[in-house]
Amino acid sequence: MPDPSSTHPAPARAFIGTAGWSIPAAVADRFPAEGSQLQRYAAVMNGVEINSSFHRSHRPQTYERWAASTPAHFRFAVKCPKQISHEARLDGVQEALARFVGEAGALGRKWTVLLVQLPPSLACDARVAGRFFEQARAAYGGAIVCEPRHASWFTPEAVRMLRDHGIARAGVDPAKWPGADEPVVHRRLAYCRWHGSPRLYWSPYEEDWLRARLASLQARPKSAACWCIFDNTASGAALHNALELQAMLA
Repeated sequence: MPDPSSTHPAPARAFIGTAGWSIPAAVADRFPAEGSQLQRYAAVMNGVEINSSFHRSHRPQTYERWAASTPAHFRFAVKCPKQISHEARLDGVQEALARFVGEAGALGRKWTVLLVQLPPSLACDARVAGRFFEQARAAYGGAIVCEPRHASWFTPEAVRMLRDHGIARAGVDPAKWPGADEPVVHRRLAYCRWHGSPRLYWSPYEEDWLRARLASLQARPKSAACWCIFDNTASGAALHNALELQAMLA
């Protein structure tokens, strides 16, 4: 498998996209009419988060086809399977992790982020989490981002543990805990996941909110690449918001 760590995004580059590549009818005229949904999406956006990997495995040939259907500059973030994060709760997952990385590794040089979203009930156990992140780091050479959702992960000790293992922490909206909206940067990567607020997965973001996020991103060190993923997909707002932020950045 090609080493994704050799193709980290260029310094200060922003990857703006959505969780999945569905194109709602409301913005369909902003994309080419021909091609698969992914081909049409990738003609305009430069990154996407694969969420379907959380629910089910995909054959390497599927990942390979997705990579082949996107431009050379396009990049993928891939979500860790729930079998690892939610069912096994990070413990005893080396075989499942190797299988997942072997499948998604067919994306080759275009896979640059592995996302590990944790269940809200999973507290930070430094021993279990540390062992898992060591295994993940050994299996996958690219950037690894954790999205924890239990209060115990938002302490100086937990942040130090993540950094010691080379793991970034996603900045999320809405933020349930103080500081959860701010990404913890590691390996020159800031990763944001915006789920829609006040109605989770449904609410669109207003222009003023997007401009505030843009100002925050532009204030970051020039050496840090930023991923901005909109997950307010239930209403179709995600891609509209992504296009708005993309236009502001341009």
